Amino acid sequence: MTPINSTEVIANSKFNRFHLGLLFWSFIIILFDGYDLVVYGTVLPSLIKEWNLSSVEAGAIGTYGLFGMMFGAIFFGTLADRIGRKNVIAITLVLFSLFTFLCGFAKTPTTFSTFRFIAGLGLGGIMPNVIALLTDYAPKSMRSMIVSIVLCGYSVGGILAPLIGIFLMPTFGWESIFWFAGLPLVFLPIMYKQLPETASYLIRTGKKEKLIATLAKVSPESHFSLNDEVIDLKIQETKVPILGLFKEKRAFSTVMFWTAFFSCLLMVYGLNTWLPKLMMEAGYGLNSSLGFLIALQGGAIIGTLIIGKLCDKYGSKKMLVPMYASGAVALTLLGFGGNTLVIYLLVAVAGAATIGAQNIVQAYVSQYYPPSIRSTALGMASGVGRTGGMLGPLLGGFLLSVSLPIHLNFIAFAIPGLIAAAALFMVPLKNAYQNDNVAKDDSIKVHVS
Repeated sequence: MTPINSTEVIANSKFNRFHLGLLFWSFIIILFDGYDLVVYGTVLPSLIKEWNLSSVEAGAIGTYGLFGMMFGAIFFGTLADRIGRKNVIAITLVLFSLFTFLCGFAKTPTTFSTFRFIAGLGLGGIMPNVIALLTDYAPKSMRSMIVSIVLCGYSVGGILAPLIGIFLMPTFGWESIFWFAGLPLVFLPIMYKQLPETASYLIRTGKKEKLIATLAKVSPESHFSLNDEVIDLKIQETKVPILGLFKEKRAFSTVMFWTAFFSCLLMVYGLNTWLPKLMMEAGYGLNSSLGFLIALQGGAIIGTLIIGKLCDKYGSKKMLVPMYASGAVALTLLGFGGNTLVIYLLVAVAGAATIGAQNIVQAYVSQYYPPSIRSTALGMASGVGRTGGMLGPLLGGFLLSVSLPIHLNFIAFAIPGLIAAAALFMVPLKNAYQNDNVAKDDSIKVHVS
């Protein structure tokens, strides 16, 4: 009989086919997450024309999805720590894919808004659980990098939505864009079969056979038997997972993470909504907003990959604090004009420091908390962050309505970046889970039959 520490087996594993499969399916899920989130903006002009919507009505319809995301992130993040991440990923994928697909058959704004809200529940709930599952099984040496690669799918999906709209809408109408969002339902059975359940959940529920089979895929060079004794780290569990976020001296860290998420998502949604308009107000003379949006998303992808790699080497906190600060500087400089090439570079830096930083901070949070409350931690932080996301477009609209000097508008969006940097700077590393889980005297034997 050989003792097995699943945490050590996973942490010391080498990237192989198992990890590649997990990365692939996670990337596809997040790609459609990003696609479904941007698709409303792609069809908005057509909906305004067909349903004779006012700008206020069109904006209200857009908020239904955001409200759903806020509630979905909190509810499904907490639920996953009880019924398993794999099950919740399947549930949320069905919600956002099916009801986004059904939007293509909506005949009235009321029906459309209802579908968007339900889809939002799934959109809000799926990302925290995908990230948590990735963190559960990623080798310790490349956790941030793996999560960063997957989260680039979010920006890829954001670019894909308008591109597909260009090709399909002229022939098949705005409805066809939503039909494409139903594609994940086709590969759901295959995905569900191949995705693993987290080791901590399998141990807690006594599914030893599945655990051994999964660990054998994680570390093929190791040899496991059903007669082996599973050893896991001692975790202070609670019947209310949310309370776990405030235990083990992590209460202050939790509040600081929530502050960073709120501030960053305010910038992300504010910029995605108002950047083209702000740039035109600044007098850059560019007729199309597509270039700026692509630069923003492109910067996010490049920044996520580069900083994600550095995070594994130097630590997430050391990379994220200056990243947020550089975004604030870039946004401030945008308000003062300059050479077009420099402006595109500043927009790309802003994308890396807002969307890219949001990607990486999720990887950081997923590693900061124990596996038993990892989905709850991400879900709550994302839910709080969505309130900032809803305020971002409102802030931009208000600033433009009061006709402030253009550089003050950019400074207003830069300030949340400084707040996020300050909040993350104050997060104490000594209370992170990865600093605790090597203590041998905290380990206990868990008998799984």
